[in-house]
Amino acid sequence: MICKVAALILCSALFMSSSVLGFAQECPQDRKTPTAPQEFLALKNPLLFDDKTLKAGENLFHNQAKPIACKFCHGIKGNGKSDPDFESTPPPRNFTCRETMGKLPDGQLFWVIKNGSKNTSMFAFPGLSDNQIWQLVHYVRSFGK
Repeated sequence: MICKVAALILCSALFMSSSVLGFAQECPQDRKTPTAPQEFLALKNPLLFDDKTLKAGENLFHNQAKPIACKFCHGIKGNGKSDPDFESTPPPRNFTCRETMGKLPDGQLFWVIKNGSKNTSMFAFPGLSDNQIWQLVHYVRSFGK
C-alpha cells in the first residue's frame, strides 16, 4: 500500500511538473551565458514600455525577426518550450521566469540579441536595428509581468 501511494505521488508530481506539461522551462535557469561588455551592461532601454512598442516587439518575436522568428526557439509563450523536435543545449531562455529575467540588465539582453550567445543555440540577429532590438527587449520582459 505504501509503495502504491508513493508511486501515485511521484506520478502526480511528474504530471504536474511544468516541463512535462510544456508550460515552462526550469525556473530559475542555471545559465552560463557570457556577460556582455561593460558598455552594454550599462545600457537602459530608451523606448517607452507602451502598447506601440510591445506590439512592434510582439510582431518581431512571432513573425518578422530574421533569420528566424524568436517563437521557434523560445516558444509562443516565451517559456522556452517550442517544437518538441527542437533541441538546444542549454535549453532556450525562459522569459516567464521573473527570478532569472530580473537579474538580467537590459543591455545584456540587447547584446545577446545583437551578437548571439557563444556555446548556446542563440545566434546573432545583425539584421535588426537597435530600435527593433529594444522593442524585443521590452516584449520578452512582458512575459514575466
